[in-house]
Amino acid sequence: MKTFGTLYVVATPIGNEGDITLRAIETLKNVNAVVCEEAKPGSTLMKKLGIEGKELALLNEHNEEEAAADLLVRLLNGESLAMISDCGTPVFSDPGSYLIQLASSSGVTVSPIPGASSLMAALSVLDFKMGRFVFAGFLSREPEKRRSELTRYRTLRIPVVLMDTPYRLGALLDDVIKVFGKGIWVTVGYDMTLPTETIYRGEAETVRKQIGPRKGEFIMIVGN
Repeated sequence: MKTFGTLYVVATPIGNEGDITLRAIETLKNVNAVVCEEAKPGSTLMKKLGIEGKELALLNEHNEEEAAADLLVRLLNGESLAMISDCGTPVFSDPGSYLIQLASSSGVTVSPIPGASSLMAALSVLDFKMGRFVFAGFLSREPEKRRSELTRYRTLRIPVVLMDTPYRLGALLDDVIKVFGKGIWVTVGYDMTLPTETIYRGEAETVRKQIGPRKGEFIMIVGN
């Protein structure tokens, strides 16, 4: 009977390099190749971990279907692969779900190697009880469409988790205020795990003034 390889989904640090797990390091050392979005972040991580000569296979939004098909062949031929994102836990708002779909439907074992996650880090420091939430992730880049999406989420009446690029932090907060109102309670995890980490909590209008023109990695939870 033919033995397939294993696809490991490996979490990497979201900022603080000390958040890599021992199991993640061991997995990255032992697999045949590491699947990453871009070569530079992947090679930088390997260098920091002292892993030399590791093959990097690119899988991103531009080549996902073709790359996933090629990687599946390798898995079916017995190779083991580790999939990482640029930072944090893969697949959340990142490419990779198609490869997981192909692998699992073909009988390949898909194994999580858990670790740092901006989502769980932000949820862990909330100052209000939250039984459930909706993960909206990245909304439209266009302001009008983004506000329309926020309006739909507002009708759910449960907390909404939002992410976006650093330079849209202010614009996203402005749209949250327009749709949910200036008094809606928000929590913003800014530059989490880094020396500049700040957790902003309060009414959206107040948090907007506190953040001002700052631009950094963030995750936002709208109380709703």
